[in-house]
Amino acid sequence: MDTLTFLRRLLAIAQAGLTFGHDVYDRERYTELRDLALEQLATLSATPLTTLQALADQQAGYPTPKVDVRGFIRRADRVLLVQDAKGEWALPGGYAEVGWSPRENVAKEVREETGLTVTVGALRAIYDTAKRPDLPYVYQYYKLIFACTPVTGTFAPNPETTKAAYFALTALPPLSEARTTRAQLIQLMTQDTVTIE
Repeated sequence: MDTLTFLRRLLAIAQAGLTFGHDVYDRERYTELRDLALEQLATLSATPLTTLQALADQQAGYPTPKVDVRGFIRRADRVLLVQDAKGEWALPGGYAEVGWSPRENVAKEVREETGLTVTVGALRAIYDTAKRPDLPYVYQYYKLIFACTPVTGTFAPNPETTKAAYFALTALPPLSEARTTRAQLIQLMTQDTVTIE
């Protein structure tokens, strides 16, 4: 087991203990275990310890992977990407919200970030962030990417994205590697079957 996976497991065990433990001394131990794992994670990443602690403080309940949904919209040999406030580009999408199906979440995220109303089609890929040693995420995410077909709408700047544009694989802009990678885009553009990693 690599160090990142080990630390994620420690965080999950600590979170489960804090959720279900009732003994005051056990809760102290689980809090200390969580803090030690966060300190080690901070040394592996560029993320400040205070940011990691704030993320950990937001967690409640039994620890389980989070879900990120993305829309794959293709026009011939180009793919639709959106630009964030930092100037990085990604497939439109975000965290899935409770009460919505994966397809409903994708349609909502695409509409919010691109202004497009889409028909959500087949699940094209599932990516597991735990398989990304280059990006030491604190928590594990499953990234679900669905094929989408635009129906109506046009882009308007919004709180999440500043631009939307179609790009060929040979002319990709700076990508938000935590959200969308070049390798993922190549798989989506060249393979018809579902990719599960």
